[in-house]
Amino acid sequence: MQKSVFRFLSRHSDAVELENDNYLLRLPRYSDFNQWHKLRAESRRFLEPWEPTWRHDELTEGAYRARIIRGKQEYSSGQAIPLFIFLRENMTLVGGITIGYIRRGAAQSCMIGYWMGERYSGQGHMFAALQLVIPYIFSGLELHRIEAACIPDNERSMRLLQKAGFQREGHLRGYLKINGQWRDHVMFSRLASDTNPNQSFDQR
Repeated sequence: MQKSVFRFLSRHSDAVELENDNYLLRLPRYSDFNQWHKLRAESRRFLEPWEPTWRHDELTEGAYRARIIRGKQEYSSGQAIPLFIFLRENMTLVGGITIGYIRRGAAQSCMIGYWMGERYSGQGHMFAALQLVIPYIFSGLELHRIEAACIPDNERSMRLLQKAGFQREGHLRGYLKINGQWRDHVMFSRLASDTNPNQSFDQR
């Protein structure tokens, strides 16, 4: 059993850090561009079937800077928290996870989305990241409900969510435009009151 720490410092840039002995999740920085570019470029064919259509300038430094600015604006306004996932041992970027569509008021909910570099997929890194993100959402952000939507063909992602304690809710027709096509999605959710015997901070 590994010791896990999550903390919410303040609503300032680079304030969120979720970490344990093996992983660090934090807001993206301009200085991460080279790692991000390399990982996304080499994983393009692996990622494109599950993501919105990549723009012609998707991997340029200018597009990355615009992404960082937009992420900081959304974070400052309380709309979203984009996080990069690093291996603590050598600060290697392996993927990303975003807490988005944060809704307060009566809803108190959010939606998560994530991606993993091809060379790091299937090794438990995203499950480990969820073990940090889920407690942060419920305890740090004090939200009640987490939603996630998967393309029905993405069996790996659906297994991941179920392992992390999410419940399958239903089928959404033409929910999101993915890789140029409107795709159906399967909706999953997890509530703060849910218990999950599979959730553990063991990162093996």
